[in-house]
Amino acid sequence: MQKQKRENFSSKLGIILATAGSALGLGNIYRFPCEAGANGGGAFLIVYLIIALVIGTSLMTTEFIIGRRAKANPIGAFRKLRSGPFWPFVGILGVLCAFLILAFYTTVAGWTLGYLGKSVAGHFSGQDLPQIQQQFTSFTNHPWLPLVCQLVFLALTALVVARGVKNGIERYSKILMPLLLVIMVILCVKSLTLSGAHDGLKFFFNPDFSKLNASVLINALGQSFFSLSIGMGCLITYGSYISKEDNLLSSATSVTLADTLVAILAGIIIFPAAFTFGIQPEAGASLAFTTLPMVFQQMTGGYFFCLIFFLLLVIATLTSTISLLEVIVAALTEELHLSRPAAAIYSSIATALIGIPATLSFRNGSILNLGGHSLFDLLDHITASYFMPIGGLLIVLFAGWWMKKPDTMDELTNGGTLSLPIRRAVYFIIRYIAPVAIIVIFVSQMLK
Repeated sequence: MQKQKRENFSSKLGIILATAGSALGLGNIYRFPCEAGANGGGAFLIVYLIIALVIGTSLMTTEFIIGRRAKANPIGAFRKLRSGPFWPFVGILGVLCAFLILAFYTTVAGWTLGYLGKSVAGHFSGQDLPQIQQQFTSFTNHPWLPLVCQLVFLALTALVVARGVKNGIERYSKILMPLLLVIMVILCVKSLTLSGAHDGLKFFFNPDFSKLNASVLINALGQSFFSLSIGMGCLITYGSYISKEDNLLSSATSVTLADTLVAILAGIIIFPAAFTFGIQPEAGASLAFTTLPMVFQQMTGGYFFCLIFFLLLVIATLTSTISLLEVIVAALTEELHLSRPAAAIYSSIATALIGIPATLSFRNGSILNLGGHSLFDLLDHITASYFMPIGGLLIVLFAGWWMKKPDTMDELTNGGTLSLPIRRAVYFIIRYIAPVAIIVIFVSQMLK
């Protein structure tokens, strides 16, 4: 089949919004507040900001460098930049990681779509916490509804990706990301009117450095690493669509700031509600699908705010699934020379074959739930604890030690047109600090 012509993002804004969309997702909306709530609030926030801006931005820049230098998907990028059989395997690892994450992530994506429908229908009106918890159990155990929601979400993702980089990913990112920001601001304004707003904001922004310990540092490092989509092929893929004129370090910094802004806005939404109604912000998925719907019912205008909250989750999740599917589609179009629509269809079918069992594993008594662990949990654990940190480590080792330094600096400086001092510092982080940071994350997870 004829080789597909490669696209580029048409503007810096498109780069930032699309890549920020890759990083944003459910993890930013509730995982960041959960981590901050469990690790000292304001102290965690400060540590996270420093780590995200210094190490996170450098890691993102590293993947951009590899992608733009090779102008290829993760597999092709390593093949082009270094001969031998090993390095293309790193690209395969990234594509496989994206595929497995997409498979179980569409389970939760389906839940967000289903709960948006529940919000529209007013199913939470007048419900207390036990009743809403029962709704979640009933929904996840329903014989077909979660599957339909999952497949519809996957189809929406495939439609965007099939349209290409400019007309699909970039165009819809320019619509979805500003809409996400507007919705978050609306929810922030409402949250700031709650009686517990002062105490919630004090906990979130007033650091108690006595809470700082090695565990907090590791958790902040892990949150920044995973929230920025490091090690799963997304950033290499998106980097390959960045033109030679765009400043990679500036783009990576802008994406990190956007990602951090959304995480902070999520904290402003969650913590006033937590202190007002006495909920635990580290509650995880139950926070989004059981506790917060109950909280909204106790607010003035609760129906409206519950509705826009789940619309927010749908948008945040869609921007992430788009980037994950694009990793797979880019690999299929360039390695197997499939057309983009065909690659999107085949990738979606393959994802569904793994994703449907992941959804079914949540049913009570499911044969896919072994030893108290669902297939969903297994996929989550494998990708988060092994694939992503190992992939991220190999990527920074490649850029810092195996990729030719003149090639790396050429990408960092746009052919020598950008100033060197700060980029030399970034190269130092890529070569020495980032590998150590990733090893710390990996080892800490193994010891849990």
